[in-house]
Amino acid sequence: MRAVGVVEFGGPEVLRVLDVPETHAGPGEVRVRVHAATVNPTDLGLRNGSRAEALRAVPPPHVPGMDAAGVIDEIGPGTETDLRVGDAVMAMVIPQGAHGAYRESVVLAADAVARAPAAATHVEASTLPMNGLTARQSLDQLALRPGQTIAVTGAAGCYGGYVVQLAKLEGLRVIADASPADEALVRGLGADVVVPRGDDIAAQIRKVAPEGVDGLADGAVQRELAAGAVRDGGAFASVRGWEGTGERGITFHRTAVRNYDHRRDLLERLRELAEAGTVTLRVAATYPPERASEAHARLEARGTRGRCVIVFSL
Repeated sequence: MRAVGVVEFGGPEVLRVLDVPETHAGPGEVRVRVHAATVNPTDLGLRNGSRAEALRAVPPPHVPGMDAAGVIDEIGPGTETDLRVGDAVMAMVIPQGAHGAYRESVVLAADAVARAPAAATHVEASTLPMNGLTARQSLDQLALRPGQTIAVTGAAGCYGGYVVQLAKLEGLRVIADASPADEALVRGLGADVVVPRGDDIAAQIRKVAPEGVDGLADGAVQRELAAGAVRDGGAFASVRGWEGTGERGITFHRTAVRNYDHRRDLLERLRELAEAGTVTLRVAATYPPERASEAHARLEARGTRGRCVIVFSL
């Protein structure tokens, strides 16, 4: 069966269509016929080798991809699930070796798979799981109360956009950054205040929240540049493993979405919110497997709003 992956690390050009063994669902598992797989920043790290230490114990090929949507085509023996063959579903995938979302079918634990939002296409549904779960985890770590203030960097991105939307749902005041071109988008997502993005982000946020914000979700990976916006004793969530400086009693959290694998309950909640229009599914472009390198190159060039999606079939 076809997959998109690498046998050596490098630039987007090392991605190729590979022939990998077909796998079948075992007990407690389902197999998803993948129609769409979203390209995320973490996929770039797998492809270019910046995550090589974690991959060294597993021989190539390496198949990226943490977001998949498609149709259940096999249920393992003895698997207890209300999912049925033919159901349209979405899932987060934790890549290991040839096990990634960029393949025509993928076997997953049944509790890692949820129904796709009604009326959403496979392409649209594939953009929700990983970014939605990452935003959910950051908010859970920050543990803010209704009426408190959160700042979001990288708010125009998929993770940042979901943080904005979920935070508003929970009654938080949201201060978000944006370039002039993205200001309307970020306001449309629900931000109460939009400040200019840039290296002076902490100063910009302090202009509108002089006492500092209660929590900050750092989608732009600004780290030290953004930490100054948080009040003494506040909280900071990093999506790239930054442990912070320990300054001013701020609690620094490392958001690691792998810890939210097997959380079908949270995926189902995200599905409900997508169906209600509370969270939006944003697609930038679609690519066939043979042009996956173009999708990686576009994401690497930055500025993409919404996600590029590899389409195996529709």
